[in-house]
Order: sequence, then C-alpha cells, then structure tokens
Amino acid sequence: MVTPDLSAMRREYGETGLDEQTAGSDPYALFDRWLAEAVAAGITEPNAMALATASSDGAPSVRIVLLKSLDTAGAVFHTSYESRKGTELETNPRAAAVLLWHDLSRQVRLEGPVARISAEESDAYFVSRPPGGRISAAASPQSRVVADRAELERRWDAAAASPDAGTRPATWGGLRLQVESFEFWQGRPNRLHDRIRFVAEGGAWRRERLAP
Repeated sequence: MVTPDLSAMRREYGETGLDEQTAGSDPYALFDRWLAEAVAAGITEPNAMALATASSDGAPSVRIVLLKSLDTAGAVFHTSYESRKGTELETNPRAAAVLLWHDLSRQVRLEGPVARISAEESDAYFVSRPPGGRISAAASPQSRVVADRAELERRWDAAAASPDAGTRPATWGGLRLQVESFEFWQGRPNRLHDRIRFVAEGGAWRRERLAP
C-alpha cells in the first residue's frame, strides 16, 4: 500500500468571509446561525465536537463527543464520569472543544471550565436516549480494558436483564463547559482566513480579530 502524499493535500477555500458586522456582538447568536446553516447544508452530525482534556500533570487527550445543548449557561455533553475524560475533568476541570464543518469551511472553538450538570438535568436527557443506549451506559466500563467483544456483549445482556435496566447510573451524566472564549473561523482564499474571537469579560463579550 502506497502512503498518500500528505504534504500535497490541500484545498482552496471560498470567498465567503466573516467580518465584524456579520459576527455581531453575541457569540451565542452567531453559533446558533452557523449551526442552523450546517444542519441545512446536510453536514453529518453537525453537533460532533472534538473535546480536549488534560490530566492533573498536563498530559492531553482528545476525542469526539456530541454537543447536546448550548445556551448562555454553557455547552453540555454526556459521558461516564468514570471515563478518561470524566476522571480528567474531576482533577483538572477545564476543557477546549472544536466543531468542524468542513463543507462550509468553518470551525468554532470553545474554551472554559467544566462542571457536572444537575442530576435532574442528566435524568431528563437520559430518558430521551434510545433504550439500547441507556442499557449501554450501564453496561460499559467506559475507557477500561476489557478482554474482548464477547465480554462487552455479556455485560450488555446482564444490564438488559437487570431490574434497573433503563435507569441512569449515578456514574453517568452531563457535563457543562462554561464558555469563556468562542472563536469562529471561516476559511478564505490564500490561507488568509477570518478568525473572530469573543472573550467573556465583566459580564459582556469582548470581540477581537485574530491573524490566521
């Protein structure tokens, strides 16, 4: 198998830009508009975001999670609190995330502290999950080493047969990234991209342009 020439892989981005007037003064409104446009464009899983965390000694890790809500309180995703990201966020409760909508030449970065949402909020989301997903949340020792696929399936069968099947485990729930910084990136020709950042400051947002 011939390895592709990664250094030669590039594309030219479009003419559509992001200026300060278009960005406005409210990053949540801009995010909502961009997300709606990603949905309308048929982007696969437009709420998928790469979430970066770090251990207490600063070793980073990153994975894809699904953004399940975003409002002025923050960006919510769900996981096992005993997973790698869950345990890292317990000891180092800050994270960064990025959503990439490649077909639109756009990405959005979020940064801020992370805290658990309430049990009531986690319960409300959990019951909206498909039954199989609820069982998997109870069955899977997320991020732990397992012997093989058969072990996972045995665990799933046991969870499905349990009287508590479909009940949210106490070790599983939502986490909220309280956004202190948004960055909106729009690809432009000649790599002269638009980058508009909003930084929380004194109860308001400071908007600034970054060099690409």
